[in-house]
Formats: sequence, C-alpha cells, structure tokens
Amino acid sequence: MVNLIRAELAKLLGLPTAWIGLAVGSVVAPLLAVLNAGAVRAAIAAGRYEFSADLAYSSIQIVMLGGLILGVVTVSSEYTPTSDDAPGARQITTTLLAEPRRCRLLAAKAIVLVLVVAVQGTVTAVVTLLVVEHEHGGTYPPAEPARVAGAVLEWVLLSLLAYALTLIFRNGIVTLTLLVVNSGVVSVSWLLMKVTPLAAYLPDVVGKHMYLSDLGDVRIHPVVAGAVLLGWVVGLLVLAARLFERREA
Repeated sequence: MVNLIRAELAKLLGLPTAWIGLAVGSVVAPLLAVLNAGAVRAAIAAGRYEFSADLAYSSIQIVMLGGLILGVVTVSSEYTPTSDDAPGARQITTTLLAEPRRCRLLAAKAIVLVLVVAVQGTVTAVVTLLVVEHEHGGTYPPAEPARVAGAVLEWVLLSLLAYALTLIFRNGIVTLTLLVVNSGVVSVSWLLMKVTPLAAYLPDVVGKHMYLSDLGDVRIHPVVAGAVLLGWVVGLLVLAARLFERREA
C-alpha cells in the first residue's frame, strides 16, 4: 500500500493542473489579506466591519478552490486521452493493469489527496492568520486553534467531495464547473436558504459553520457541522466507489 501511495503522490504532483491548485490554494489567501488591508482598516474604524474575527477565515474560504482543483484532477487525469491519435486510450487503463484492486486504488488516491490538501490548508491558514495579525494588530482577535482546524477540515472534506463527484461523473470539467459556479457565481444553496433553513445543511454551506461567525440567522454547532459535512462526503464516496467497481473503467 505504501508503494501505491507513493506512486499516486508522484502522479498527482506530476500534473501541471495540480500545481495550479496548489498555487491558488497557497498564495491567494495571504495576498488577498494584504491587498484588502487598507479597505478593511477603514471599514473597522468606521464601525462598518462587525465580524472582524472572520477576517482571515473569509480569505481562506475563498481559496478552497485550490483544494477542489486537486480533488478533481486526482481523478480526471485518469480519464484524459493520452494521445491525439488514440482518443480512446486513457491513463485509467494502465492504472488498473498496475493495480486491479479498485477499492485499494481509490483509497490510495484519497489518502494522497488528504495529505496534500491538509498540508496546503494548514500552511495557508497559518500564513494568512499571521498576515492578518500583522496588518490589523489589536483590531483582530487572537487566532483560535479550533477555528483553524475547522477551516482546514472543511478544505480537506471539500476536496474529497470534488474527488467523489469526479469519480461519479468521470469528467473533471463538468465537476469543476458545477463547483466553481455554485461557490463563486450563483450559490444554489445560499438561495435555497432564503426558502428553508434546512439548506444550511447542504455540503457547500454547512462546513463553514465550523469556523465562520457571519453566516446569517442559522446557527449550527461546529461539531455538528463537521459531522454533517463528513456524512455528505462519506455517502458520495461510497456511491462513487460502487459505480467505479461496476464500470469497465
């Protein structure tokens, strides 16, 4: 299993798209904290910034897109044609020849994804918190380890969610489009929350209750939020694994 994990790690880190995900997830949050510092200081001074405790975490949640990209390319790279001359030839064929035990293969990919995203999320969260502390000093409350852990946990779980959805659709473009549009353009979940508070338990919303304060009228305990998001991820991973087992490739 260790050799398989090493092989999957080398495969993931050898993908140019994966490095885009790493760059987006690692650089953008601290950069946003620096670029927005002046406007945020003015808003705090004028009393227009109520939730200063969310300063760093608001930047962190934006760049979780990096984790989503990693979750998608972990699978989509297997289904990308390996040659223009043979559009039906895909990496997944070779991968399954090398490791025919499909559940073991999926587990190795998931372990690699969790390790990479956990390291990325932890480093980015710590650096962003330090930048915000430097920029805003006494106006920013000290970092809370539980909130940092909640942000990193959501980052990891959302990457696994993207991983599961890509396995289900077998198409990275479809999965990434759905996730990006829903998280950055028109969030169906946030719209549904105007209709029913139950929409707060949808996977792209519930995890934010682990570390953000400003989430409207619905309040979910961080532990409950983490358990609900974990339930979504486990359910989708089980479905994805069953489909992967039954398909030819």
